[in-house]
Amino acid sequence: MILETSVAIVGSGMGGATTAYGLAKLGIDCLVLERGDFVKKEDANWSAREIFINQKYKPDEKWLDEKGKPFTPGVHYIVGGNTKVYGSSLPRFREIDFEEIRHKEGISPAWPFKYKDLEPFYCEAETLYRVHGTTGEDPTEPTRSKPFPYPPLSHEKYISNLAQKLKAAGVKPHSNAMGVDLKLDGKCIRCGTCDGFVCKLDAKSDAQTCALEPAILTGKVKLETNLKVTNVVVKNGRVEHLIANKNGQEVKIYAKKYVLSLGAVNTAALLLKSGNIANSSDLLGKNFMMHNNAHIAAFDIRSKNDVIFQKTLSFSDWYIDGGSGYPLGAVQLIGKVQGIMMKSYATKVPLSILKFIADRSVEFVVMNEDLPSTNNRVEINKNGMIQIFRKALNTSAHKELMTKTKKVLKRAGFQAIFVQPFDISMNSHQCGTSVAGHDAKFSVVDEYCRSHDVENLYLIDGGFFPSSAAMNPALTIAAQALRVVAESDLKN
Repeated sequence: MILETSVAIVGSGMGGATTAYGLAKLGIDCLVLERGDFVKKEDANWSAREIFINQKYKPDEKWLDEKGKPFTPGVHYIVGGNTKVYGSSLPRFREIDFEEIRHKEGISPAWPFKYKDLEPFYCEAETLYRVHGTTGEDPTEPTRSKPFPYPPLSHEKYISNLAQKLKAAGVKPHSNAMGVDLKLDGKCIRCGTCDGFVCKLDAKSDAQTCALEPAILTGKVKLETNLKVTNVVVKNGRVEHLIANKNGQEVKIYAKKYVLSLGAVNTAALLLKSGNIANSSDLLGKNFMMHNNAHIAAFDIRSKNDVIFQKTLSFSDWYIDGGSGYPLGAVQLIGKVQGIMMKSYATKVPLSILKFIADRSVEFVVMNEDLPSTNNRVEINKNGMIQIFRKALNTSAHKELMTKTKKVLKRAGFQAIFVQPFDISMNSHQCGTSVAGHDAKFSVVDEYCRSHDVENLYLIDGGFFPSSAAMNPALTIAAQALRVVAESDLKN
């Protein structure tokens, strides 16, 4: 079986779908190749037990950690990719994130372009992905040429009270930048099953709903599902074709240009499996990053948390300077945790106790920047399996951020703080395996995500990030995809 198109895009997540959308607007024929299928609209979409205990939408495959121990990765092989289950948090990176930054434990390198170069495309991406937010609350927010396209999500009473307590405790809480369809005629019902769940109403601003489906409606974009690309064939410095498998049948895909948007790990893995192509720098798969994250449950026995849609508030006071001249990170509310969700990691604690804690707690993610290192990498072992080598870096900053956060929450009246660090399986913020740069000796792609080695190959996902920053990466991936379409020769 042979498929032909102008631009072949592998992966239908944030990078792939947004690229397809941008090209479709210019009238360019694209073929999006997705190894998975559409997610069914079913009761399991909103079932905490199905998703967090039974891992309903996780892949039927294993990766290996650095010790060779298998784990189920935090990726989703479905149309829309990880955005089908993400928490819809869509903040911009800060201006400083694009510069060289000195941390306690090392340096984040400068990006090959500046915030101002990406800013117009942040605006476009915010409109495309229906981002709600406000300006003037966050002391670290970047400059904007346009306001948020939609107003901030209102806080429920418990969160409004929490905001006042946090202010009294010494920080400046602000509204989250959230991608949901909550306009006047929108589909969002502010349910309790957004963060980590599949939206049955298509109200979440995921890549399928906001970018891929509108792109398909133009007639310029076609989608092939259940098709897994297994090999990238390069001849004379160009991709000649892709080899894929669809239901046991070999498929060859021919195009003028090729975009890989499989996610930082899988994009690197595919190129490594294809003969270590696009790797004259020897950096392909290296500098793997995924943020230093921990889940905090702040518990108050005196107050029951009756919030349904919890993820409306953050504070970033220590993002640029934690008080000693070094950046620390951000603290964000996450979706309301249920007792059954906590059972996925607190396996020995009775469910009744977990439910009691969940009913009287409010939950945050504490996030700081991971640092690039060539020792942290993606490899393919002798059996063809993906193996991740990672030692968390910048951990002292994470500990300091955690200490400061706990102190604030104690001053705000919470009686106990429960902490659950994220492990290697929680790799939804993966980035850094195909870093962008001007010099081909020290980077994998250029500032427009084009391979230095293979002239018609583009790698558009979190892999191009030279640094991880300490914000959710999805909007930056989308903005860069729109920038690549607008300013590079991908469209030619």
